[in-house]
Amino acid sequence: MQIRSFQLSDYRLVAELLEEVLSEECCEETMGAFARQLSWDSDLVLVAESADSIVGVLIGTIDQHKGYVYRIAVRNEFRRQGVGRELVSHMRNRFRQRNVLKVLVAEDKHNEVLRPFYDSLGLKSTDIVQLTQPLAIVAG
Repeated sequence: MQIRSFQLSDYRLVAELLEEVLSEECCEETMGAFARQLSWDSDLVLVAESADSIVGVLIGTIDQHKGYVYRIAVRNEFRRQGVGRELVSHMRNRFRQRNVLKVLVAEDKHNEVLRPFYDSLGLKSTDIVQLTQPLAIVAG
């Protein structure tokens, strides 16, 4: 498995992955945030690739020296194999390279089910923040 930056040629495959693993409402919200993040800083969108197939994606953003893990999605057949953990680890490295002082998880109603995953990464409850505004306002 390889973790790398999103490339424009990945767009269709990432969109299909998001449609496959997220609820319709979550996917709709995520696609908007995904497009906005690509226009701001595509290096904070990471993909996990295995055998020339995209099996996971993580959308991150930075706002005022805080890095946010906004959305993570992994194909069902690749879950519990370390894909999400690797995506988060690589994003943390990206944040460090940019002198981000604090890494947070942007929790919304769609991310609540991932709380055990974030707990397994050693994140404290103070590292998981409820967004009071859409990602576009936070990062823009």
